[in-house]
Amino acid sequence: MPDIRCIGICTGGGDAPGLNAVIRAAVKAAILKYKWKVIGIPDGFDGLIWPEKSRELTLKDVSGILPRGGTILGTTNRGNPFHYQTVENGREVVRDISAEVIANTRKLGIDAVISIGGDGSQKIALGLFEKGMKVVGVPKTIDNDLCATEVTFGFDTALHTATDAVDKIHTTAESHHRIMLVEVMGRDAGWIALEAGIAGGAHVILIPEIPFTIENICNYVSQRATYGKYFTIVVVAEGIKLPPELKENRRSGAVGNLIGNAIAATSHKEVRVSVLGHIQRGGSPSPFDRILATRFGVAAVDLIADGGFGKMVCLQQECICAVDIAQAVGKLKTVDPQGEIVRTARAIGISFGD
Repeated sequence: MPDIRCIGICTGGGDAPGLNAVIRAAVKAAILKYKWKVIGIPDGFDGLIWPEKSRELTLKDVSGILPRGGTILGTTNRGNPFHYQTVENGREVVRDISAEVIANTRKLGIDAVISIGGDGSQKIALGLFEKGMKVVGVPKTIDNDLCATEVTFGFDTALHTATDAVDKIHTTAESHHRIMLVEVMGRDAGWIALEAGIAGGAHVILIPEIPFTIENICNYVSQRATYGKYFTIVVVAEGIKLPPELKENRRSGAVGNLIGNAIAATSHKEVRVSVLGHIQRGGSPSPFDRILATRFGVAAVDLIADGGFGKMVCLQQECICAVDIAQAVGKLKTVDPQGEIVRTARAIGISFGD
């Protein structure tokens, strides 16, 4: 059993509902079960570049944060100590300050660090582990695209938010006989779009894993009109692969509008677009996410106590397990175009535009 007296906790990458639940569980387990001191590292690994920003977390600090979205520690998706950007003499310089980060960890008296984050954050954690830092990981992404775990916390809450939006869009689409398009998150994987589309009764679902054409979507819209359905709900993942005729027009954050304009031009029908954006990252975590995040937080502390450094907690067959971080990063869990859930969607008449 390793000699542990003090642990650090940091959250990196995009925020997600349930981060505070992980922090709360880890702090409570560390203090109550192991009598350890806990240091909160602010803004991802940035907090170890400026160690004076770090502070002790007590039971009082985590009281009442379970239902809160976001993270009390703050986060960033730019704080990579292996590629740290600074401006020197008016020029942008990229330096590796990982050794400085590890030294600052020791200065703070931190014996091990819990890194809560997605693929990018876990890659940084792996690099620091390989250079001697005692690290364990907790997977986090609302996109649900980490291959080592069946589910990541934050996904269920984002799914509820997206489904609720599709539900509300449904009534106005039907009232005005319009095509309504809802753009949801999903940079590399279409899990939110797929599941929110099915749960919300969408008619067309566009995801990165399945190529589509505007013509196929418009043919489907026309087909619906032949049996008296004069409205169509389209759910689009932000990371879709655009058909060749639209690729030149792509710009960040405008995928939904691009597809909506193309459908309107081809179908000669009214199209309205709603981009949910960061609404999906906010709000109070669902009960499922609160429980999963709590299980992950306690498991991460237990992993440190057992000396399981360089590993990440995960959910497999509904049980909390641990895998090497090296095995968990670099490979995304994407939607199988031939999988059961896609076949289910097709069976009830949902089009994927292919």
